[in-house]
Amino acid sequence: MCELSKLPNIGSVVEEQLNQVGITSYEQLKEIGSKQAWLKIRAIDFSSCIHRLYALEGAIKGIKKSQLSQEKKEELKEFYNEFK
Repeated sequence: MCELSKLPNIGSVVEEQLNQVGITSYEQLKEIGSKQAWLKIRAIDFSSCIHRLYALEGAIKGIKKSQLSQEKKEELKEFYNEFK
């Protein structure tokens, strides 16, 4: 453990959830993408919110979730709303 928590937006709880769903490295997270990673987390934690989705996307891009473009946030929000 600890590799993922070095990424922006990823704390120990999210890292543990990622590990539980089989994502243990940045390469795996990048390959699966934020949307699919979020769906896997949501399967084990129904309370997973849009901020977790933003956090995963930011982690993949190496930026804080607040730095995501408005276009990317809108895209992710549309995806999130499909599962609300």
